[in-house]
Order: sequence, then C-alpha cells, then structure tokens
Amino acid sequence: MPERWRFVLITLAALIGVAVTLSLGRWQLQRAAYKQELFDAVQRQQGLPPWSNAQLAVQPGAAPNPEAAPWLHRPVQLQGHWIAGQTLYLDNRQMQGQPGFFVLTPLRLAAPHEDVVIAVQRGWVPRNFLDRTALPEVQTPEGLVTVQGRMEAAPSRLYEFGRAGADPDGQKSRIRQNVDIAEWAVASGLPLREWSLLQTGEASEGLRRDWPGVTAGVEKHHGYAFQWFGLAALITLLYVWFQIVRRFVRPRHARS
Repeated sequence: MPERWRFVLITLAALIGVAVTLSLGRWQLQRAAYKQELFDAVQRQQGLPPWSNAQLAVQPGAAPNPEAAPWLHRPVQLQGHWIAGQTLYLDNRQMQGQPGFFVLTPLRLAAPHEDVVIAVQRGWVPRNFLDRTALPEVQTPEGLVTVQGRMEAAPSRLYEFGRAGADPDGQKSRIRQNVDIAEWAVASGLPLREWSLLQTGEASEGLRRDWPGVTAGVEKHHGYAFQWFGLAALITLLYVWFQIVRRFVRPRHARS
C-alpha cells in the first residue's frame, strides 16, 4: 500500500475512533443528567406534606404513565383497618443481605373512603429455613390503625419459573414469588388500587423496615464517561505521536 494511502486510512480511522468515543462519553453524561433529574424529582415528591385519606382516595386507580403519577413517592398518613386474612408473603426478598419475606397486607381506608383498599408493603421478616412453607409470626392489630409511609408502584418482580403468582408449595399458600395486584384484587374480591404503600418507621409488629434509600446512581455513568473521554484522548495522543511527530517533526530535526 502506498505510504500516502496508509496515512489517509490511519487518519480516517483515528477520526472515527475519536468521534465514536466522544459520542459515547457524551451519551453517558446525558444518562447521568437524566438519572439526576429523576432523583431530584423523587426527592421533591418525598419532601411534600403527607396526604390523608381524602387526598389519596381521589387519585385514579391506574395512571397512563405511572412514572409521572402525582402519588408516586408521595408521603401519606392513612387511617384504616387491616384485612389480615388477605396477607401475602413475597418470597426470596432480602433486607440487609438476609433472605426472607416482604409482608403485604391490604388496608381498607376508614369511612367515608372504605371503598378504597391499598396494598401495604408492611416490612420484612426472616424465613424459616427448616420449613419452607412456615409463615413467620407477624402481629396485625385490629381496629383503626394509622399507617405512615410513601406511595410506590407495585412490588418489584423477581424471575420465576412457571406462571406468575404460582404457590411455591403447590397448595393455596399465602407465600408468593411475585404478586400481580390486579389478579390479587380479582381473587380476593377487594377493590385494590394498582399501586402500593411502602410503610416506613421503626421496626414493629415483628417486621423490619430498613428499606433501601433512593439514589441517583450517576457515579457509574460519570466513570464510564471518563473512560470514553480518556480513550479518545489516548487515540489522539497516539495519532499525533506516530503520524505527525515521528513522521514529520523528527525527520526534519534529523536533517538539520
């Protein structure tokens, strides 16, 4: 290959490499900015005054865009009655690195909003490793209760074999791998809303509530951006050294 064409191809490859790496670096910065905006929005929501029964009851049961729903991450302080007989236990859930169950119990709002029922993620309990189907002891107070927390989407889903919502022991157990609130509403006959309340506060009733905090997670994207920009700089330095300094500058010094 003629020396001139070799120089042209290397120059073209270097330009493409720098353009691609700079583009990827900018994309990572854009991802970081987007996640920071989401985090800031969550922080603003969590800093709002808590809603009461009346304010929550007027919210629609399903939002076209749940991520933009006005109730998402909103603090609430609700009064109602536990429906203890419909409590479910989500299996294979961890808290502080320990496996156990997330406990979900429906809460029927106090009158005059008793037609609204909310699935409450009440907290976490350890599991019995000797008997996989044994349910841990959880106290569910009777009568009117006050529950504090923040509104969230339905509990996150874990990968499972077989159909969603299947019982792990093949019986009608209250242990579930995942829960679909719409299916739960049909099976229980309760008018469950399609979101949930994450109960907060100190440990009580046999439940721990050390829920993980919401983080922006921008450090990872900043790190990736630094790597891409560093690679772009490396390509530029190598090109300048081998294709300009050693090709044009050094021969000129040698002749002088």
